[in-house]
Amino acid sequence: MMKMKVYIDDRIQYYPRELIDRWIGELPQWRRDVVLRFRHDAGQRQSLLAYRLLCQGLRDDWGIAEVPTFQYNEHGKPGLPPAPPKGKGVLPQSAKHQPLPFGGDGCVPQFSLTHCREAVACIIDERPCGIDIEGRERKISEGLIRHTMNDEEQELIFGSSDKEEQKLAFLRLWTRKEAVLKLIGTGIRDDMKDVLRACPYQVETRESERYVLSLALCPRTFQSAN
Repeated sequence: MMKMKVYIDDRIQYYPRELIDRWIGELPQWRRDVVLRFRHDAGQRQSLLAYRLLCQGLRDDWGIAEVPTFQYNEHGKPGLPPAPPKGKGVLPQSAKHQPLPFGGDGCVPQFSLTHCREAVACIIDERPCGIDIEGRERKISEGLIRHTMNDEEQELIFGSSDKEEQKLAFLRLWTRKEAVLKLIGTGIRDDMKDVLRACPYQVETRESERYVLSLALCPRTFQSAN
């Protein structure tokens, strides 16, 4: 049984641009294209470094040295291709990047990536998982709070008159919701208010002076759909 692990890099603004460019050049072509879709430096750094964290985790803790390729479900959630049968080698290139149902067969590591201006993070587990990170400097409007939080959550947020405490309470709830939706594989949806109601997943929040991070995991009793 592999242990869940979270990888974080909060030095993303300090890497010299020459190093960033070199690392981009070392990427497989499909991932390089993804990174270079971002026209600004911050987006390229975040996309690049999140992928490098995934490569590091797969190599160091799962013994997977191959550069990972993604497949996507119908909502765009990335995942690793299923392992080929023994003796059959790797999947042909034509079989990659195609939509597939998620749930896995228990043999392929599950992962989730996230990034903000302050840091990038990756979670890898044997179970479906989700992770979200938000910088504590993010601007939050009252309209966003009322659109995404239910009455109980709004009461929790507005229970403090301190604007920074309100923001922190919002970020805790927001990252938890995003982590759950990334685990499920649907991403942000129109109705965010009830995401955490009767939530069957294990949700954990971690904080630093610069960001708030939440992760969501399936219980150990989770059975993958075949």
